[in-house]
Amino acid sequence: MEAVLRGLASRRFNIVGWRPAVGGDRGIMQYDYIVVGAGSAGAIVASRLSEDPKRSVLLLEAGPDYPDPDEMPEEIKYGLGGSSNLLIRAIGPESKHNWNFAARSTDKAGVMRVPRGRIVGGSSAINAMVWLRGVPEDYDRWASWGNDRWSFQDLLPYFRRIETVSELCDEFHGDAGPIKTSLARRDEWLRDQAAFYRACRDIGHPDCPDHNNPYSTGVGAVAFSHFDNIRWSTAFGYLAQARHRINLTIRPDCLVHRVLFEGKRATGLLVESGGELFVVRGKEIILCAGAIGSPHILLLSGIGPDEQLDAAGIGQVHDLPGVGQNMRDHPQVAILWRTRADFRQDPSGPQAQVIVRYTANGSELRNDMVVFFVSVMYEGHPHRWDSDHLCVGMVVVLNLATGAGELRLQSGDPHVQPALDYNYLATPFDRRRMREAVRKCAALGRHEQFGKIIEKRVDPTDEELGSDRSLDDWLMRRATTSHHSSGTCKMGPASDSMAVVDQYGRVHGIDGLRVADASIMPDCIRANTNATTMVIGERIADLIGQGF
Repeated sequence: MEAVLRGLASRRFNIVGWRPAVGGDRGIMQYDYIVVGAGSAGAIVASRLSEDPKRSVLLLEAGPDYPDPDEMPEEIKYGLGGSSNLLIRAIGPESKHNWNFAARSTDKAGVMRVPRGRIVGGSSAINAMVWLRGVPEDYDRWASWGNDRWSFQDLLPYFRRIETVSELCDEFHGDAGPIKTSLARRDEWLRDQAAFYRACRDIGHPDCPDHNNPYSTGVGAVAFSHFDNIRWSTAFGYLAQARHRINLTIRPDCLVHRVLFEGKRATGLLVESGGELFVVRGKEIILCAGAIGSPHILLLSGIGPDEQLDAAGIGQVHDLPGVGQNMRDHPQVAILWRTRADFRQDPSGPQAQVIVRYTANGSELRNDMVVFFVSVMYEGHPHRWDSDHLCVGMVVVLNLATGAGELRLQSGDPHVQPALDYNYLATPFDRRRMREAVRKCAALGRHEQFGKIIEKRVDPTDEELGSDRSLDDWLMRRATTSHHSSGTCKMGPASDSMAVVDQYGRVHGIDGLRVADASIMPDCIRANTNATTMVIGERIADLIGQGF
């Protein structure tokens, strides 16, 4: 097989700019590090590793690249403040920047679409830009599970390193990082956002001027990775400053078929570009393809549960039963209200400015619930954009769900997506917290602050709210993704049978292969995942630099 691959590479090497191997197989490119996936973590790993001019780094991305900001599509470059329509275009099923995976959410829901970024910048280039950290307990739990270099105190310097925060300057925030963030000042809040804030305060939630303060809770403005009308993806924040380096090669439109091995050592990749196959060699391969892409590549490469590999006709390289298991996300539902005829809404304006974070009754998990107030939604379903009736909505997000799903191989063909089962609301604890939150939002909608804004609630109905059974049925039909897939290559010690990588990102039982993205989270955090995924990129790059 290796001879065939070398033949493919030598016959089909036609990509301008690829450097040939030095002292390796003729016609096969060789690098010190090959990073797969130029997203929230991968762009950072490649940028940081290439800071050392002695290292040659290849960064592969399955989607397109826009090195010239003037040529970048507006839905990628902006996405907030021209927001609703631009975000729809960025994540829509017709977008070439979106993997547009199909998934199961629950037994009662239809096919769920899972947008993930297929572009240099990854999902940081198409997401809603919410900039939230997990609470310290999230990372301290990771450390307690055998990952002692991942406590909150260990990670705080990286959170500060990645950001430039203009509004808040204290020991918890950075002021010189590659990612610029902003939040709406109170005098900029839309009328309905201010009404949500005042209603939450009236029922007892404290004011929260900074949701990224580690000890915060309550209601207040949420930060975004957005500044001066520009979306600060990792393509903008990191790669724009690294592209000039001659030791960094960025190649878009390259689909990785599988990792190549010599025994239990990863030595290279089989890659497709323009319908042709070629081989690249690296001293170390670092998968940063995301919580769906990275476990999928491992499975295609013969690393994972033996029965899945056998069913797909893939020869086993190493049996790792945890690959694709432990899939985590934040299930969400939207409560919708039709607005009054004289209440003006702007689909092109800001959509979410204020959120409330709180702890569910009877929960020991601080800030396990979050509600986003959304100024423009559409009647019929929160993810439909063809309705004649504008709504406002409260999007309830369950942070730190106790249920988990799985990713499974469907085929040995890398063009066939893996099977994705998110298995939302599978535990009574998760359903109870969501029921309470939905009823809390329904009560907020009746607050006098919304008297001149809201006409009536349209989803769920009073009948659906009437009993736990009917509300559970509604939840199971409405639950959908918060776009925070994680956990499918769990980080943990070798004694953990479900761990895929150690705390340095190294794949258990394999040399020369790491994973560094949201898939290594042992559990999802109580926040949107983008900032933490960037920290994972920074942390793993730093550990590599330290010789681990």
